[in-house]
Amino acid sequence: MVIMSHPLDTTLGPMAPFVCQMLTELAQRDVHVDPINVDHLCYRAATLVEYQALKQTLAAHGALLVEGMIGGRPIATYQLHHPVHCGDVSVPCIELAAPKPGRSHQAGLEHIELVVPSLPSLVAAHSDVPFKTGNMDDLRNPDVGLMLASGQIKFHLRSLAEVIEEELHTGAVVPVPTDYYDNI
Repeated sequence: MVIMSHPLDTTLGPMAPFVCQMLTELAQRDVHVDPINVDHLCYRAATLVEYQALKQTLAAHGALLVEGMIGGRPIATYQLHHPVHCGDVSVPCIELAAPKPGRSHQAGLEHIELVVPSLPSLVAAHSDVPFKTGNMDDLRNPDVGLMLASGQIKFHLRSLAEVIEEELHTGAVVPVPTDYYDNI
């Protein structure tokens, strides 16, 4: 499998190897998804200062799709000018997550997300796999998660870019408060 480097690798860590490792670990669990559609990967910043610096870096390498409050902290999503490549798999977007207030986070690549046609079918076909199914019935953007040695894989029914487009259209994006970064 050909793994290509990416201009952001020196800043975020080797992204294509991360994606490839996650897909290898998924295959080792005998979870096969066809076709493999990795719509994005996520990098979690350890501090708000790092988050703000990385927003500037990512803006030079992609187009900001949205920044909003999710789970009590800002998350920004970028459509990369040059997708991350792992063999035949192309990852078009990156999500940048700020740390949750009051929690300690290690900076680094955290998860990838795949689009699948059916979450119940995925779970039923792999009843021996410890999927996290707590969000499977979410009305807006249901998902199923799987913790692996290298990180987490989340499975969704639609790409993050589609969900963002809908949220922008319907006004569902919660803006980052204007004073959120005042005390850093």
